[in-house]
Amino acid sequence: MDKVFDQLEGLVERFEELQEMMSDPEIISDTPRYLKISKEAASMQEVVEQFQKYQQLKSDIAESREVLSESHDAELEELAKEDLAEMEPQLTTIEEKIKLLMIPKDPNDDKNIIMEIRGAAGGDEASLFAGDLLNMYEHYAENQGWKFEIIDETKTEVGGFKEVAIMITGQNVYSKLKFENGAHRVQRIPATESAGRVHTSTATVAVMPEYDEVDLEIDPKDIRVDVYRSSGAGGQHINKTSSAVRMTHLPTGIVVAMQDQRSQQQNREKAMQILRSRVYDYYESQNQSSYDAERKQAVGTGDRSERIRTYNYPQNRVTDHRIGLSLNKLDKIMGGQLDDVIDALILSDQTQKLEQIQDGSTKLY
Repeated sequence: MDKVFDQLEGLVERFEELQEMMSDPEIISDTPRYLKISKEAASMQEVVEQFQKYQQLKSDIAESREVLSESHDAELEELAKEDLAEMEPQLTTIEEKIKLLMIPKDPNDDKNIIMEIRGAAGGDEASLFAGDLLNMYEHYAENQGWKFEIIDETKTEVGGFKEVAIMITGQNVYSKLKFENGAHRVQRIPATESAGRVHTSTATVAVMPEYDEVDLEIDPKDIRVDVYRSSGAGGQHINKTSSAVRMTHLPTGIVVAMQDQRSQQQNREKAMQILRSRVYDYYESQNQSSYDAERKQAVGTGDRSERIRTYNYPQNRVTDHRIGLSLNKLDKIMGGQLDDVIDALILSDQTQKLEQIQDGSTKLY
């Protein structure tokens, strides 16, 4: 922990500097600057308080140990022993709490998400599996008390999905579902398989934080909007009016088509929500080459060999290949009980980030 505490001492100095700045009349009068500084200070406050408590506790423990080693008063020694018995476990508890507080917070963790699920390798079976994943995430969202809304879908003749886009809103949605990015592989006997052979298929899942106009303001001149008649289900009303919308962000070439809503205005709003998230995702990647590389890494091409997780139906087993986790309760997981998988992924991510802090490769501020 020595390297970590070296960084924490620097963090305390920065916190105290920010406190002084916040009482400067010149900064107080500059509202945007004041808000930025106060936000930075607020993000540090809890870990600084815990570190100060830790330092005080260490000092008290050292004092009690000194009494034990130097005092010849039996009563004082007994009091010192009682204090140590109480304080030493507290020190360990605070140390663990500090470790968790020091892990850099993903600024997107509290955002809602747009999730896109696509049937990939495996034809009809892949589209059916995409539908099974959709149901799994819907049940999980229900368990979490989140709102789950399908905003665009392309169904297949067998009842699956070529692709489906969902908006999930609620508390800490991105923090729990961001690790679902990638290719999901299923091994099972399709209903159409007469010989009883196990087939392997894949579906890809993409998870993007939902960004609003505050996060990213897109110049209207950079968007080309085309309207056309919907070709999907919906009756004569939809087919007779140009309610479908295609938005193209000219600087990046990103295209979003939306025809799932009843009116052109609704399609415009949904298309803009998806477009904003995709464009933000693009700009965060700096350039097209890194964007392509990151999206390929995150979503995969859908090839059977590119997988983050395997769902083995004959053995009722789910395996997450990134952390080597296997659970023999596929039926419960497909029913939305994803907590064991997601909690393990979060813990693995936290452990990795903490190791980076301890070896000095990640700075706290």
